[in-house]
Amino acid sequence: MILEPEALQALWLTVKLSAVVTVILLVVGTPIAWWLSRTRSPLKAPVGAVVALPLVLPPTVLGFYLLLAMGPNGFVGKMTAALGLGTLPFTFWGLVIASVFYSLPFMVQPLQNAFESVGRRPLEVAATLRASPADAFFTVAVPMALPGFMTASVMTFAHTVGEFGVVLMIGGNMAGQTRVASVQIYDYVEAMQYEQAHLLAAILVAFSFIVLLALHLWRPRERSAH
Repeated sequence: MILEPEALQALWLTVKLSAVVTVILLVVGTPIAWWLSRTRSPLKAPVGAVVALPLVLPPTVLGFYLLLAMGPNGFVGKMTAALGLGTLPFTFWGLVIASVFYSLPFMVQPLQNAFESVGRRPLEVAATLRASPADAFFTVAVPMALPGFMTASVMTFAHTVGEFGVVLMIGGNMAGQTRVASVQIYDYVEAMQYEQAHLLAAILVAFSFIVLLALHLWRPRERSAH
C-alpha cells in the first residue's frame, strides 16, 4: 500500500509550512527570548504569559480570533487589502501567520532557558574587552546557546507538523493550498478510507517519535560535553 498523490501533496505542504514557520520564528522569537532572559521589567511576566498562551488556549479559539483579525473586516485584513494583497484566510500565508502564533512558545521558551543558562558573567567579560552589546550577543551568547537553538528549532518544526485546529480554522481544506497532513487524515477518516488514514498517521507518529528520541539522546551528550 502506498500513499495517494493527494496525501503526498499534503505531506509536502506540511513540510513546507513547518520549515517556513521555523525560519520566521527563529528571527522573531530570538529577540523576544533574549529580552525575557535579560530584563527585569515588570512587563516580563505579562509578556511571558502572552507568549505561553497558545500552550493552554484551545486552538479553535486562537484560530477564531486570527480569522476575525485577518478577515475582510479585521484590522489585518483591511491593511492587507489596502496593500493590494487581498485577505489571508484560506491561503498558504494565512496558515504561516496562524502557525507562527501557535508555535511561538515552542521557539521562545527553549531559547529563553538557553540564554538564561549562559548567565551574565560571560557577557560582562566580553564588555570588559570592549565588545559592543551586539558583538557580545553574536560572539558569546549565541554560540553558548546553540543547543537551545537546536532544541527550539526541532520542537517548533515538529509542533507545526502536528497542527490541526488552527490550520483548519484559518486555511480550510483546499487541496494543494491549505490541506496539510493532519487535515488530510481527517478527510480520510470522514471518507472511511482507513487504510490511507492509517498509513499517513503512521508516518506522522514515526516522525514525532524519531524527533523526541533524537532530542532525548542528544541532550545527555550535550551536557556531558560541558
